[in-house]
Amino acid sequence: MQTAPKKVINGWAMYDWANSVYNLVITSTIFPAYYEAVTGDGNENTIIDKIKIGSYEFSNTSLYNYILGFAFIIVAIMSPILSSIADYRGNKKQFLQFFCTMGSLACASLYFFDSNHIIGGLISVIIACVGFWSSLVFYNSYLPEIAAPEDRDRISAKGFMMGYIGSVLLQLICFVFVLKPELFGITVGKASQISFLLVGIWWMAFGWFAIGRLPNGTGVKGPHKNKLITQGYKELIKVWIELKNLPTLKRFLTAFFFYNMGVQTVMLAATLYGKSELNIPTTNLILAILIIQIVAIPGANLMARLASKWGNFNTLMVAVLIWIAGCVMGYYLPRNSIIPFYTLAVVVGFVMGGIQSVSRSTYSKLMPETHDTTSYFSFFDVTEKIAIVIGMFSFGFINELTGSQRNSVLALGIFFVIGFILLYRTSKLDKNATA
Repeated sequence: MQTAPKKVINGWAMYDWANSVYNLVITSTIFPAYYEAVTGDGNENTIIDKIKIGSYEFSNTSLYNYILGFAFIIVAIMSPILSSIADYRGNKKQFLQFFCTMGSLACASLYFFDSNHIIGGLISVIIACVGFWSSLVFYNSYLPEIAAPEDRDRISAKGFMMGYIGSVLLQLICFVFVLKPELFGITVGKASQISFLLVGIWWMAFGWFAIGRLPNGTGVKGPHKNKLITQGYKELIKVWIELKNLPTLKRFLTAFFFYNMGVQTVMLAATLYGKSELNIPTTNLILAILIIQIVAIPGANLMARLASKWGNFNTLMVAVLIWIAGCVMGYYLPRNSIIPFYTLAVVVGFVMGGIQSVSRSTYSKLMPETHDTTSYFSFFDVTEKIAIVIGMFSFGFINELTGSQRNSVLALGIFFVIGFILLYRTSKLDKNATA
């Protein structure tokens, strides 16, 4: 196959520019700090703040992990159904636009989240999370359709780099509101709420522009016209059966399951860890996340180049080793240690985008030639979401059990170690594998 025209490639990458503001502002920086302030007791010396929902009382950080885990369960359940419909009807573009719109509106609705509207705010968090991750199922499935195998590492990395650049630009705008609210005659809390509104506007505006440049899907006629709901799960079973004849892909998915469990959980929990466990001031915390995003741009580009030179498996193994070192560093960081926290941010940022980019392109290159690209990426997505659910609930449960998020971070290191071992075994399975 030939790589699609530049206009299509740029449009595909532009969607990363659009939706990555959710990952940065909502998942990583301003919202977690705002959530900690809204649900905390205001005493920075308190390591664990409690929040009561009905008759149940939770650590506020654990509750945050739990609701995100619940959102990922929803995505994992819906993904096969929606992928089946998209493959049959050829309307993945419409699904992408729907979840883009749903997620962006949910982000904008966080403008109303405050201490008097905890439940409503948490519902918006769940909807935004579902919108973001569901849209990625359809977004990722475009990669094998628009890029030739030899171009997928480069194009996958381009998407992540565009995402980092776009999200940093909006973060800097939000940064002005949050750090200098007096210039606009508002409070820090209101500045944060305005930031959430801006995320929704940015995501929808650039997302719709990007989606407009993507090709329409082609439907596939088949016997499951009236059984699209159950067919999605049948497609997953079909992919699972086909994996028996694709041992390299099967072992790679198993390795991906474990190391990505660590990657995604760190990304989702890092800000609250820095805020509540390490007592890093909000300003320094946001700066650290910005450092991660900026360092991730050359990191993703370098890892794509290394994948072409060393091979995808070797590149991923090096990245996982760096993640293991990052978990150990995170465990031993003392409270109020700002400079070491920045150092850790550089380490994590350098491999954060690269490991996701190369994982995505590795999977697309190991896939067999098929028209059911959405179903195959649905399987990839469900694998990822189940891993995230286990990772997030494990992180929250260990925190509740031991009273320290440090133990949760150390446990994540175990997932990376398992992932590394499985990656090594996969690389030895077929030394001549194209990946």
